[in-house]
Amino acid sequence: MTVVEGTTTYDVARIRGDFPILGRRLSGDLPLVYLDSANTSQKPRQVIDAIDDHYRHHNANVARAMHQLGAEASEAFELGRDKVAAFIGAPSRDEVVYTKNASEALNLVARVLGDAGRVGAGDEVVITEMEHHSNIVPWQQLTQRTGATLRWFGVTDEGRLDLDDINTLITERTKVVSLTWVSNMLGTINPLDVVIAKAHAVGALVVVDASQAVPQIPVDVAALGADFVAFTGHKLVGPTGIGVLWGRYDLLAELPPFLGGGEMIETVTMQGSTYAAPPSRFEAGTPPIAESVGIGAAVDYLSSIGMAEIAAHEQTITAYALGAMQEIDGLTVIGPKEAVDRGGAISFTLDGVHPHDVSQLLDSRGVAVRAGHHCAKPLHLRFGVQSTTRASFYLYTTEQEIDALVEALHHTKKYFGA
Repeated sequence: MTVVEGTTTYDVARIRGDFPILGRRLSGDLPLVYLDSANTSQKPRQVIDAIDDHYRHHNANVARAMHQLGAEASEAFELGRDKVAAFIGAPSRDEVVYTKNASEALNLVARVLGDAGRVGAGDEVVITEMEHHSNIVPWQQLTQRTGATLRWFGVTDEGRLDLDDINTLITERTKVVSLTWVSNMLGTINPLDVVIAKAHAVGALVVVDASQAVPQIPVDVAALGADFVAFTGHKLVGPTGIGVLWGRYDLLAELPPFLGGGEMIETVTMQGSTYAAPPSRFEAGTPPIAESVGIGAAVDYLSSIGMAEIAAHEQTITAYALGAMQEIDGLTVIGPKEAVDRGGAISFTLDGVHPHDVSQLLDSRGVAVRAGHHCAKPLHLRFGVQSTTRASFYLYTTEQEIDALVEALHHTKKYFGA
């Protein structure tokens, strides 16, 4: 399928040809219909080949070995960082810290802000009700540890951030505001500009969970204005095992280490240690070397297509899915019903059928979706449901796959007599 979006021809068939797994057949010789990209994206051959080539020809540890393989591995590792920095518009490569995933990146920020005394008794941290657990639990732990208070924005019935109380939630007591850019359950794209401006007006730091945003929309962290941005490699056609924390260099340079060990030090004696400059200060031990090669190849791949084009395709396919799915009797979309300020994840319930049963029936027809609370239990509680089924789309999703999803949902309703 070729879709013309704006002035660019977006060739979905050509893109799908880069993803070997999308061509596989499942049990019963069913074609794979992969609609679980908010969970993890599939990987193009360009990323697979880059990682394979590294292990076959350049594998060595970095910043230690003084031989040719060590030099090649070190160069490839840091080149990956350079590519990530350019992809997100980071002013400096030294502002890009590697972690093992976005959860670790968010935990890192919460831990070191507390260790640095930036949050203490009487202070407040503000999050939102639509956060992934990775952006709730670390702040709960920080406030419990320091005696600070945790507060949060609510969510409207439409699935939008409720900003009515922004002036009473973000005050001179607020030290940190941490929120998702794009909700992994609702698909909602939040108005970060409004929240960032308010937070900075009272001197608070802003942390953004961009795990669902960086894969889907153009990102320029310098223009965004946040203080920290976290995301993960495996959702943007890159490998698992690598996450990214971008932080303003002046802040990173002020903060203490997260973990202790090799390569994060300046010098070590038995009496004490001094620490390396960022990003090394936050990267103790052997880093994700092949994963850096892989995420570098991933951002190269996405850039070759164009993030504006990917975002336009995502909006087009999400609008098509919302229209088709809402015609199914008994199906309720949890979150925005229109593809406006919305990412490509649609969570829904089907009257009379448990989400796990929906998922299993869809899987029996080759359609892969996710069922459960999507690591967003407070948000499910807000909407009065224990769990939902979630279909999520990406740069390789086609209208034919949406049609297959709708057909499978009709079959599910019939099977359960719903």
